Amino acid sequence: MAEKKILIVDADVASRNFIARNLLDQKYEVIQAGSGREGLICAWRDRPDLAIIDPSIADLKGEEIAAKLKQDPRTANMPLIALSSDSSVVHIKSCLDAGFSEYITKSGQAVQILNETIARFFGIAAVSEKKGGLLMVFLSAKGGTGTSSMCANIAQNISQNQPEARVAVADLVLPIGSIAPIVGYEGPKNIVTITDMPPGETNPKFFRSELPDMNIWGFNLLAGSPDPESSNHLKVGRIWDIVLALKESYDYVLIDIGRSLSKITLPLIQQADLIALIISTDISTVSLTKTLWKYLKNKGVGAASVYTVLNRAVGLEGLSKADAEKILEIPIMATMPYLSSNFAFANSHHQPFTLKFPKDTASFVFLEVAKDMAAQARKQRAA
Repeated sequence: MAEKKILIVDADVASRNFIARNLLDQKYEVIQAGSGREGLICAWRDRPDLAIIDPSIADLKGEEIAAKLKQDPRTANMPLIALSSDSSVVHIKSCLDAGFSEYITKSGQAVQILNETIARFFGIAAVSEKKGGLLMVFLSAKGGTGTSSMCANIAQNISQNQPEARVAVADLVLPIGSIAPIVGYEGPKNIVTITDMPPGETNPKFFRSELPDMNIWGFNLLAGSPDPESSNHLKVGRIWDIVLALKESYDYVLIDIGRSLSKITLPLIQQADLIALIISTDISTVSLTKTLWKYLKNKGVGAASVYTVLNRAVGLEGLSKADAEKILEIPIMATMPYLSSNFAFANSHHQPFTLKFPKDTASFVFLEVAKDMAAQARKQRAA
């Protein structure tokens, strides 16, 4: 670790020195700057491996510092961590959009979160990230493709195929979670309340014993934000250590992010053993999916880790599998048949499709897709 160099940019000398002492104790080399302009000079001159910046620094806005660093080839790939006392969602989004990789709010847990985040960026935690349960991320390029229903039903079928396996589903769709209404969960525990807990309490033992059991669904649920106002209080810096704890607690962790692709969820996609990319048959969704796939490829996601599902359950008309593959330039691994009103009926009754309609063709497709996805995730982990 001794060769890793970290730049701290903060006008508050006491805060800056406190962070520096913590980093020096971990054998990092530390550079300090008391202003935004001085921070830019240090970054371009000394080439640190990572920068921790208070975005409320007086002489330059944090967003402006991030933009300048990202536009310069000398620092374009350097991870930037915002460490701020401002916890407003608007400011967090503004900083992440400007180029910050992570945003951590100054609090009693900030140092621990900061240490975990730095370790992740430097790859120290890379080995542990590939241990534990298999991580599957469900996403789409457009809303209305049935991503959350697919996530819940695939999780149920994995549990049905492997009754000895422990399965968890985490809902990271923002600003309102979408898994809880499908499975009928109305309890108090959700991603917002759990990120608000002290890091020491949200350990693997907590997730093994405290996550609600969804009974007939066969999995434990970490529900999403219950409403937009609650999502404003989500401590996004806690997401990764919670996912790691879930992986230590369960054999399979399925995360639904819907179309909530952001700098918060991108690391989860990049570290996933399998990415379930859900597509509907309309041309606009397929075109947007092509754009999304190009973006993911540029971020280092390989085609072998993507499991593409053409979901006809949400609409009969539209592109064929062959037409969609031609546009996407990536194979479609599975096609869900048209389910008429049965899918919505099962969801409204909070029941898995294969239990509500066991003789429907789609129930057999769900079972086979769940087996195939689990096998593909294991294959990717082994590779």
